Amino acid sequence: MLLKKQTVWLLTMLSLVVVLSVYYITSPEQQKADLAGVEEQKAEDKETAATESKDGKTVISGIASDEKFEALRMKLEEQRTKMKEDLQAIVASTDLPAQDRSDAIEKMNELDEVAQKEGVLETLIKSMGYEDALVRADGENVRITVKAQEHSASAANEIIQMVRTELGSLQPVAVQFEPVK
Repeated sequence: MLLKKQTVWLLTMLSLVVVLSVYYITSPEQQKADLAGVEEQKAEDKETAATESKDGKTVISGIASDEKFEALRMKLEEQRTKMKEDLQAIVASTDLPAQDRSDAIEKMNELDEVAQKEGVLETLIKSMGYEDALVRADGENVRITVKAQEHSASAANEIIQMVRTELGSLQPVAVQFEPVK
């Protein structure tokens, strides 16, 4: 039996979506919520958590990132997950034409690429000596929040240049500095 090119292409794309979905579900990055040993903070100092050891001494341990940054990251991840679920529903629908489904696959790939580039940019900014960074690229704008002791226009320009080399110069970039507490 001879299959049409379009049918073969569609079956290939659907199998790719299934494989990527299984990989995404079983990937170890899903278990970011395993925060064993970190206690809820009630004090004004949100940068460190204090616990007592067996001998009665207070042990200070630092939290990996500011709670505000983590909340924004989680919100962004939830939005992207919701968008991916909607796009996967479009891809799985047999009622829609192949063009609509292929557009949905392209949008899913774009979401993955943007998330990957944001992660790379956050790592690059942290390697510049900043404590933490949050990069949000939403299509037409790139917003960067950097956690730093001091900030200046030259530091912001340096970050903007790095973003433009990574993402391209078409998008406007805004850099905001958050003070380290």
